[in-house]
Amino acid sequence: MARGVWLEKMEEQCNGGVSQSRLLLPARSHLRAAGRAGGQARSRRPAPAHLPEMNRAALRVSLLLPLLLLPALGRASSDQEHGGEETPHSAGKGHSHWSYEDLKHWSTDYVDCGGTKQSPINVDTAQAIFSPDLRPIQLSGYSLPANELLKLKNNGHTVVLELPNSLALTGGYAQQYRAAQLHLHWGSPSGPGSEHTINGRRFAAEIHVVHYNTKYDSITEAMVHPDGLAVLGAFLEVGHGENQYYHEILKHLYEIQEVGQETLVPGFNIAGLLPANLKFYFHYNGSLTTPPCYQTVKWTIFNQTMLLSHHQMSMLVSTLRSPEDELLQNNYRPVQNLHGRRVLASFQTTPPVKHIAGSDDSATAEGHSSSFHAGDVLAVLFGVLFAVTALAFLLYIYKHRSQNTRLDSPTKSKVIYTAASTENTA
Repeated sequence: MARGVWLEKMEEQCNGGVSQSRLLLPARSHLRAAGRAGGQARSRRPAPAHLPEMNRAALRVSLLLPLLLLPALGRASSDQEHGGEETPHSAGKGHSHWSYEDLKHWSTDYVDCGGTKQSPINVDTAQAIFSPDLRPIQLSGYSLPANELLKLKNNGHTVVLELPNSLALTGGYAQQYRAAQLHLHWGSPSGPGSEHTINGRRFAAEIHVVHYNTKYDSITEAMVHPDGLAVLGAFLEVGHGENQYYHEILKHLYEIQEVGQETLVPGFNIAGLLPANLKFYFHYNGSLTTPPCYQTVKWTIFNQTMLLSHHQMSMLVSTLRSPEDELLQNNYRPVQNLHGRRVLASFQTTPPVKHIAGSDDSATAEGHSSSFHAGDVLAVLFGVLFAVTALAFLLYIYKHRSQNTRLDSPTKSKVIYTAASTENTA
């Protein structure tokens, strides 16, 4: 498909009003260090025969020590993949230890990647379970002043914006979580690239805002615990006009085209990157979507999508470069098997309702698309029922009054008066 054709088709669908797909509704393991083999080879190297026995033992220890430390070092560096800290593929253009072109080997090198609680997933809205216990997500401290500078970086796999820990989730979760970073996943000019899908539909891109439990001192410590991480996810689509909030990130991508490059971004309202309505979402337990794939993430996938202009989406998918010095594209993991996991919804997901893109309401004007949910449908049905009932009542009143009017009005009967006659009797 010619470059840009897919994006143009997406924009045409948005401008056309109703989307053609059913949307959003109503779908610790130790690392195997790269140098282990080399370390094992070195550890088996025989000590020189002429060395004294004590020196020979010391040599064995010195050779074995790097082998023992490599797994721990490898794990510590991989733990930072989704954190706001340094990652092993942050500096320079060196080769990364995993890639999206080598997905089949993830579970070999990172045991958790082959687990039964992996992400992303396809959300089947017909199977989602409504849970009234899911409360609206509440954000705290997300509006940052312009004089607070944030680090934006190309880590070879995505663009990462590090966030201060003053940003927090204060509602929607049983525990408190503070923000660490956000990043994006996207496709290419010829196809979409969201990680999660809804009823089999993949969206243009997806944003993930990563938080860690405040009971732990750092994201590195938190990510190995079952209640360690909470990630907010939202889908991105092509729509009308530019999104001012995403512009604050996208306008700096040319400064970090090469792997390892970073720049400083003035603070802005981070909440603008997420839907305006945080009440409606899907929730499930899953994992990091990149190695080490720790199964410690409580996922929130919002029902409302974000809209970017055609130009902004093109910038996202065609600016950054990968460690192979190619365009960084299609940086998403395929959906994983649920393995019996339940997907909860904070709203009624049936009957299925089609996604409406490009409405003229205030949310859309700020870069949010609107999607009907079950509450809207019920409201319409009750409205129609009320209107029919009111009409029937008015007709009944009108008919009743008409009958009373006829009964109360005087009736002029035609009466013939005949004077009484007198008979003469003599």
